[in-house]
Amino acid sequence: MTPRQSDKAVAMTLSDKDVAEYLRSHPDFFDQHQNVLLDLELHHRPGRTAVSLVQRQVAMLRRRNKELHAQLSDLVAVARENQELVEKIHQLAVLLMAEVDAERRVQVLGIRLREDFKVERAVLIMFTAPYAIPAHDRFVKVVDRRDGGLKPFRSFLKSNVPRCIRLKAGHRRFAFGDAHADLQSAALIPLGSRAQLGFIVIGSRDPDHFNPAQGTDYLRRLGEVASSALMADSAAASARSSPQASGS
Repeated sequence: MTPRQSDKAVAMTLSDKDVAEYLRSHPDFFDQHQNVLLDLELHHRPGRTAVSLVQRQVAMLRRRNKELHAQLSDLVAVARENQELVEKIHQLAVLLMAEVDAERRVQVLGIRLREDFKVERAVLIMFTAPYAIPAHDRFVKVVDRRDGGLKPFRSFLKSNVPRCIRLKAGHRRFAFGDAHADLQSAALIPLGSRAQLGFIVIGSRDPDHFNPAQGTDYLRRLGEVASSALMADSAAASARSSPQASGS
C-alpha cells in the first residue's frame, strides 16, 4: 500500500467528530506539526480567497469578544435600572413618612407612581378606606372583599405575593373600567398581610412590559412601603367606623 493509499484508508476510518475531538485534546498539535498549517485552507465564504488559521482564530475571537461586550453592557444596564428603582422606592418611603394626613399619603403614592415610576395607569383597590374618597378620585377604588368582581384576582390574593400578568377582560374591567381597553399587561401588588388592606394594580399597554416570567422583587419592596404607609390609616379608619366608636 502506498503512503497516499494509507492516508486515504486512515481518513475513511476517522469522522469529522474524531478529528475535532483529537485537536481539542491536543491543542499544541499545530505547534508540533507546523508544516500541516501550510496545507490548510480556510474560507470565509464560498468563492472567497483562503485565509490562514490564525486569521480565522483572530476573527472568531473578535466576534466572541463583541458578543461578551454586548452581554456585559446589558448586565450593566440592568444593574443601573435596578439601582434607580431602589432609589425611587427609598424616596417614596421618605415622602410618605413625611405626610401625617391619610388623604395626602394616598395622593403622594398616586403622584409618585405616575411621575417617578412612569406608570401608564395605576389603581389602588382598598377593602377599607382611610378617608372619605371623593367621587372624582380615579386612583382609589374602595370595594368589599366579597365583591364578585374580585373573582379574577382570587388566586393572586390567596398567594399574597406580587404578580405580573397578561390582562384578561375580567381584570381590566374591574380595575380600570371599559375606558382602558388598550391596557395589555399589569403588575399586581398585595398590601398588608394576606392583602388585608387591598392591592395595587399597575397597567401597561405593552403586553410584555409586565411579563409573567420577570422578577418581582422591586414590586415586593414597593408593596411593603405602601403597606406601611397605609396600615395605620386603615386601622384608624376601622376604629372610627366600628359600632363601639360610633356609640361612644
